[in-house]
Amino acid sequence: MQGIPLKTDRNTLYIRVETLGKTPPMTPEALERGTKWLSGADLRPTRQRLSLASLLVGDGQNRHVTAEGLHEAVLASGDKVSLATVYNTLKAFCDAGLMREVTVDGSRSYFDTRTDDHPHFFWEEDGRLTDAPAEELEIAGLPTPPEHHEIATVDVVIRLRRTT
Repeated sequence: MQGIPLKTDRNTLYIRVETLGKTPPMTPEALERGTKWLSGADLRPTRQRLSLASLLVGDGQNRHVTAEGLHEAVLASGDKVSLATVYNTLKAFCDAGLMREVTVDGSRSYFDTRTDDHPHFFWEEDGRLTDAPAEELEIAGLPTPPEHHEIATVDVVIRLRRTT
């Protein structure tokens, strides 16, 4: 099938457009999940937000996406949404607590639909970001924050490189 194959790794899906063919229309279930996801954060379900939300959470799986990858996916689905709208919408989703932004190398941002604290693997050979098993991570201690500050979050991104 042409369109947006969803690749699975450790129960997390990410969107990668393999072809530019038109994908099937959104299912009623995907639209319903997207609508519920938006309403849970009191975000008005505009056409663009609903289209992006349906791609992100329509099948109930967690995703790590880049704005560019999501833009390609929404275009492949037959919807017309600008890249600027995708960026603005992802920022709105993050501000509403629906997603978290994970920055790799200070220059590339991924957006994660799983919002609890958890580590990530960054696969250098193909630029994927996936969840890493949190139960295997131990952080023995953190430095004391400067006066009048507190630690808001600790992001752990483990970079992986193929050995053979």
